[in-house]
Amino acid sequence: MKEMVTLKIWRGQDKAAGRFETHAVPFERGQSVLDGLRWIRVNTDPSLAIRFSCINATACKECMMELHGRPVESCPARPEPRETRPAPLATTVLLRPLFPDLTPPP
Repeated sequence: MKEMVTLKIWRGQDKAAGRFETHAVPFERGQSVLDGLRWIRVNTDPSLAIRFSCINATACKECMMELHGRPVESCPARPEPRETRPAPLATTVLLRPLFPDLTPPP
């Protein structure tokens, strides 16, 4: 039987109006939180919008988000055996859940 990891993803436009949505994701040794989010988008929820560019190189910083309240890049971050909670950075303006506006302020 394949090992699974639970990702509880924040869905909402801001911290005051939204909810966590639970997804079970097949776990493979060495996978990142970004890998799990991409798996969800392809296999169970095509409406999930995420930003990424480099995948596991930590060069672009587009995949920054909060995990358990701490800012991290999701491409090198590893899911934990307990549930992992990806959420948008508190300081970002969201275009969609987990999809921040990256345009510089005027």
